[in-house]
Amino acid sequence: MEKAFSSFLLIVLLQLHYVMASSAMTQTNITTDQLALLSLKSQIVLDPSHFLDESRIPREFGNLSFLVSPDLGSNNFHGNLPQEMARLRQLKFLDLSFNNFRGVIPSWFGFLHQLQVLNLGNNSFTGSIPSSFSNMSTLETLNLNFNSIEGQIPKVIGSFINLRELRLRGNKLIGSIPLSLSNASRLETLDISFNSLQGNIPKGIDNLHSMKLLSIQANQLTGSIPFTIFNISRIEVIAFTGNSLSGYLPNGLCNGLPILKGLYLSGNKFHGHIPASLSNCSQLQLLSFSENDLTGEIPKEISNLIELEVLDLAFNSFSGPPEMEIFNISGLRLISLSLNNLSGSFPPIMCSILPNIEKLYLNTLTNLVGTIPHSISNCSKLTHLELSYNQLTGLIPNSLGYLTHLQLLNLGGNNLMTSMGNLSTSLIRFYANNCKIKGRIPNEVGNLSSLLFLYLSGNNLVGSIPTSIGNLRNLQRFNMKNNKLTGFVGDHICKLQHLGAIYLGQNQLAGSLPNCLGNITSIREIDLGSNKLSSNIPPSLGNLQDLVVFDLSSNNMVGSLPPEIGNLKAITKMDLSMNQPREIGGLQTLAYLSLRHNNLQGAIPDSMNYMVVVFAHLTIVLLLIRYRRGISAPPQADSLSTIAREKISYYELLRATDALSESNLIGSGSFGSVYKGVLSSGTVIAVEVLNLQLDAAFKSFDTECEVLRSLRHRNLVKVITSCSKLDFKALVLEYMPNGSLDKYLYSHNYFLDITQRLSLTLDVACVLEYLHHGCSSPVIHCDEKPSNVLLDEDMVSHLSDFGISKLLGEDESDLYTKTLATLGYIAPEFRLDGLVSTKCDVYSYGIVLLEMFTRRKPNEFEGNLSLKQWVSYSIPDAVMDVADANMLTSTGNCLKKELNVVASIIKVGLGCCNESPARRTNMKDVVGMLQKIKNQLLTC
Repeated sequence: MEKAFSSFLLIVLLQLHYVMASSAMTQTNITTDQLALLSLKSQIVLDPSHFLDESRIPREFGNLSFLVSPDLGSNNFHGNLPQEMARLRQLKFLDLSFNNFRGVIPSWFGFLHQLQVLNLGNNSFTGSIPSSFSNMSTLETLNLNFNSIEGQIPKVIGSFINLRELRLRGNKLIGSIPLSLSNASRLETLDISFNSLQGNIPKGIDNLHSMKLLSIQANQLTGSIPFTIFNISRIEVIAFTGNSLSGYLPNGLCNGLPILKGLYLSGNKFHGHIPASLSNCSQLQLLSFSENDLTGEIPKEISNLIELEVLDLAFNSFSGPPEMEIFNISGLRLISLSLNNLSGSFPPIMCSILPNIEKLYLNTLTNLVGTIPHSISNCSKLTHLELSYNQLTGLIPNSLGYLTHLQLLNLGGNNLMTSMGNLSTSLIRFYANNCKIKGRIPNEVGNLSSLLFLYLSGNNLVGSIPTSIGNLRNLQRFNMKNNKLTGFVGDHICKLQHLGAIYLGQNQLAGSLPNCLGNITSIREIDLGSNKLSSNIPPSLGNLQDLVVFDLSSNNMVGSLPPEIGNLKAITKMDLSMNQPREIGGLQTLAYLSLRHNNLQGAIPDSMNYMVVVFAHLTIVLLLIRYRRGISAPPQADSLSTIAREKISYYELLRATDALSESNLIGSGSFGSVYKGVLSSGTVIAVEVLNLQLDAAFKSFDTECEVLRSLRHRNLVKVITSCSKLDFKALVLEYMPNGSLDKYLYSHNYFLDITQRLSLTLDVACVLEYLHHGCSSPVIHCDEKPSNVLLDEDMVSHLSDFGISKLLGEDESDLYTKTLATLGYIAPEFRLDGLVSTKCDVYSYGIVLLEMFTRRKPNEFEGNLSLKQWVSYSIPDAVMDVADANMLTSTGNCLKKELNVVASIIKVGLGCCNESPARRTNMKDVVGMLQKIKNQLLTC
């Protein structure tokens, strides 16, 4: 900002000097150029630093006709670019990057015939690239990175004979790469990554002999790489990661690339061997071939790449022992050989010859045996050490304690049967699950003060949980499930105030639960099942407003459930089976409840009757020995069908989300949690991780994959890919930086005016119209509510969470289901009979519409009064009584018009949530009515 202000002030001083020195200038020219600048100012909606206040622009600003290089970058300006800027005909350099300018890219740029550099990157421009760009024959740099530009890359760009940089990364471009680009012979940088381009890489690209950077990552390209690309001798970076390219890597891969520094081919379908000629790329610094189908041995010639810093060959089918020579490259900072068929032992001298190694990933190899050498301490810069799921044996070496920068240590799934050893206090995540470790948990574990994740499940640990655990004040995940721990769950656990999940099930813990457990208000999952716990459930657990999973099954708990349990508004799974409680109350958010093998007394409480209609996919198992006989447990859900390997691996997602850290948790959906992540490419994503403890999550994963992969609409959250393992299933989604509509509607820190609310609800209506009427088979979302409407950087609505959606076949107008939906938004026929049709979505949408303009939740009404009834009483004369006063900012006649608009919207909402499905408005008509109302509002 300071840079921009300094540039602006300099322009002002130059203008004043020019005015005083140029008495021949006419008043007409001064007025014309002032108008151009003032027009820009008038179009800028938001200027947080008051950069362009009227008081900052001198009256004598003068003639701008000599203006050559205005820099308005990185100012967070909003608004459209005005037509009057076309008068600045002397412009050669124009930087408007890192703002929030919106609208289509103006065609008047074509009038700026002297323009050499145009940087519009990191804004919110939409539409296509204007054809008028063809008039800018002097253009050398065109940067449109990270906008929302659609359409195809214009063929005319190939006629820019002076073009040196073309950056179109992170847009919505489609179609193929135009062959005409090969005519831009001076092109040095071509970055068209992160779009939706299809087809082959055109062979003419090899004509670009001046090319230094060629990046076409994360598109949908197919076919093979033209061999001639590897003859562009000046090229320094080739990046084709994340496509569907296939074929063999050419034998002469590096024969014509003497100065190549980065080769990114990950996430494709290449097969065959790595050619030995790779060693000819002697200046290579980064080599990434992960997530392909490459086979054979890793060639020892890689050791000739003495400048190499990153070697990523993970997720292939390489076999044999890795050649020791590749560990002779002293500059290596990252080695990833995970998920291959490699064998052999951990090289004992590796750390002596890799002094700069920071991240070492050798997990899930076919036959990595032997011990972890004590010389591991020589890798003194290590931050990440991933050795899980191998066949390592022996000790966990004490020398690991000397790795003072180590943050992640994963030893899980090995045979390290002795004690935990000495560990570095810098550790943030420590995994040693399923290692068969024996002995006690050492008191020294309490010294790991930076620890966020501690996973020691599936071992043979004995004794009690040491009180020193209470020193881990930053701990978020604590997993010691399936050991032989004894003793009590002590009060020291309650010191872990950032704890998100505690897993202590399948041990031999006894005694009562500490009352202070209810003070850990951040906790979301508690698993204490299969222990010997006794006494009552403490009432303080009712304080855990975010608790989602609570498992106390197979213990000796007695007595009644405390009334405070009813405060667990977020709970989706509660398992109290194999205990001895006497009664149960109503929990309306439950998706799973097990009370089997108890000695329940009396009748099922009335509150249970209402719960039954909203239980999802999982049946309430009530083997009531005395009062209910013959009710058996439901069959297990069928296994998921095999899902093909996806482009983003499990380990990439762990890296992107800091191993699903609590700090990256965005929120929880119907069947899992959503995390923010950043891929190695810098792309921000959302990762929806399914809770596989619920059988319904398996079905949810199938459903969301099936539905979302087949749908294309600008108001749907885009599914980038998915990741599936036996114990992990996740959807990788487009990240929505502005969060949910629910946040904007109810938080005191945000505000939505009437126009924004109408636009957002119209967006949702458009996508529902598409789902109901624009697909080959109607798609029913089943769970519309503000928290499932996400907002992108432009505050455009995107419908999310299709985990419970339904697909209707050609012969189906409705179906019966027991899908989970949200109370308050459920259509009557859905809630009472399980009957689902597109009309259920219409009903839910009507409730959302009423909620948006009243700012009243549908479940906050008591007795027989509902949101729909309360609003209906206001029509037509008392709209002011129900409308959210915060959104009504006008006065006089405009206020009357706004109230008329709200009244019209309420009528639409009420028409959507008619009790009779047949009388509800269809979404096509809803879109038309809301569009007319929006036009009416714009006249206010």
